[in-house]
Amino acid sequence: MKDTLKPDPASLPFTRIAVLGAGSWGTALASVLARNGHAVRLWARRAELAAQISATGENADYLPGIALPPGIAATAQLAEALAGAEAVLMVTPSATLRAMCRAAAPHLPAGIPIALCAKGIERGTGLLLSEVAAEELPGHPIGAVSGPTFARETALGHPTAATVAFPFTYADRLTPTASPAARLAMSLGGRAFRPYVSDDLVGVEVGGAVKNVIAIACGMMSGAGFAENTRAALIARGMDEMKALAEALGGRRETVTGLSGAGDLTLTCSSATSRNMSLGMQLGRGLPRAACFEGRPVVVEGEINAISVIDLARKIGVALPICETVHAVLHENADLARSFSDLWTRPIEAEPRALALSLDHPDHATPLPFGDRP
Repeated sequence: MKDTLKPDPASLPFTRIAVLGAGSWGTALASVLARNGHAVRLWARRAELAAQISATGENADYLPGIALPPGIAATAQLAEALAGAEAVLMVTPSATLRAMCRAAAPHLPAGIPIALCAKGIERGTGLLLSEVAAEELPGHPIGAVSGPTFARETALGHPTAATVAFPFTYADRLTPTASPAARLAMSLGGRAFRPYVSDDLVGVEVGGAVKNVIAIACGMMSGAGFAENTRAALIARGMDEMKALAEALGGRRETVTGLSGAGDLTLTCSSATSRNMSLGMQLGRGLPRAACFEGRPVVVEGEINAISVIDLARKIGVALPICETVHAVLHENADLARSFSDLWTRPIEAEPRALALSLDHPDHATPLPFGDRP
């Protein structure tokens, strides 16, 4: 039997942790940490939300009906949230990450690790979110927490697993149990929350960014009336697009088969609970974008990610046909039915990459039967 590594004294969990972002996922992560007995400061952008959480023990705006465990101190003051913190979970939207890092920088204790819990690629620069944070917060280890995790289920204590990824330094290789990734995994690990440790931050981040775009594609086709064959094909080929981009950026293809890739992709593409899937379904039914979500201004990460993912892929020469199709529909006013018909009748390729093959599709001129199925 393979020996199990014995815990190293230095692998003790972080006990004072700041969670920046009191939306549904930030509140869920704060709940996980507090249930594990850690002292958690939860920062909310709005003072009234912080006051409501403190007064009621519930985040009624984002997780209504769920009682939060003791040990969470909510605040709208960054200095208060970060004072004495041993680690930080940054759970603000990807589009605001750079500004959030700049605001937090003066208050961060020196050298503490920062784990990013949003998913995406920065629009304009094409930088992974870890690269954005590294630019703004030099001297801090930067990592990510990612996986198939709906916030409400996590907050309710449903069995959940996620990946904690940080680059490993030489010292981390010598004593992996003392690495930031291992210590944060120890902090998050509880009866229902099972973390895994990774040193492939690039692979984890790419999986998290691209899966949102693929989920919109699945939603579009499901909303248009297509069924499980179609969704399974999009998930499988979407995972191949995640692998291709991760590898091109220096990540490992095998990472994409794990929780932060295949796991997260499967979850997001399987439920209308996902805003990405939900947006796609509404568009697939023929609703204009402005009418989706009953006209409410709902932020959908995959809609933003579609721009940054495709900008980056085009820049480095990686073909992502599903993501290109979603980008065209969302941001180039392309017709949804025509775009997916073109996707399905592209030249036939081989699945093993080593088998170089491209054949004209024998029926490339016939559109898919949108609105004309039994």
